Amino acid sequence: MLTPARAIAVLASGQGSNFEALAAAAARRELGAPIVLLASDQPHAPALARARRLGIEAAAVPAGRFRTRLEDERAWIELLRARGVDLVVLAGFMRRLHAEFLGAFPERVLNIHPSLLPAFPGLDAIGQALRHGAGNTGCTVHLVTDEIDAGPILGQAVVEVRDGDTLASLAARIHAAEHLLYPAMVRRFVTESWRREGRRIVFEAPPGATAVPGRGASCHA
Repeated sequence: MLTPARAIAVLASGQGSNFEALAAAAARRELGAPIVLLASDQPHAPALARARRLGIEAAAVPAGRFRTRLEDERAWIELLRARGVDLVVLAGFMRRLHAEFLGAFPERVLNIHPSLLPAFPGLDAIGQALRHGAGNTGCTVHLVTDEIDAGPILGQAVVEVRDGDTLASLAARIHAAEHLLYPAMVRRFVTESWRREGRRIVFEAPPGATAVPGRGASCHA
């Protein structure tokens, strides 16, 4: 385990519903560290308005000319370091991060993906599950590496794919599972000892600790 995190930044590109779930857990002192910043690559992202409403600093940071990555990661790194951030949590952030950013926060960038990785990585994961006729899908919290959706897994929640599901109905249940799983996994990552075992993060909870949702948890909302 690294030194416990003291300050969290959330990066988001869109609505920010996962950010709000994380912020609610932080407000209840259940996240293990405060969220000090919401940063977005989209100046009109609803996530920014959510952050301001919750009294969390919100910043729209220029992303540059590229669609899928940040043109200058240094500006983002400097902003986060100026706020004392030592854990970065991605919540619907639609830009790929590369070596410069990941090297500035080694083993300190988390993401949530709407499938049971390694199944259905990349874009349109929920649609992929429907098209493949999967009986179950879900969501995965993982460490971010320079390979898309392939970092070590912290935890997963299973969501049943029901007969008659549409993209909207399945997405709604997956998002509900995300809003439970993500705060729980951030809390474990911040407060418990852990080690990497290949493509897994193994937590070493102290004796008598209360279990929280994690690998293999189910959610059939």
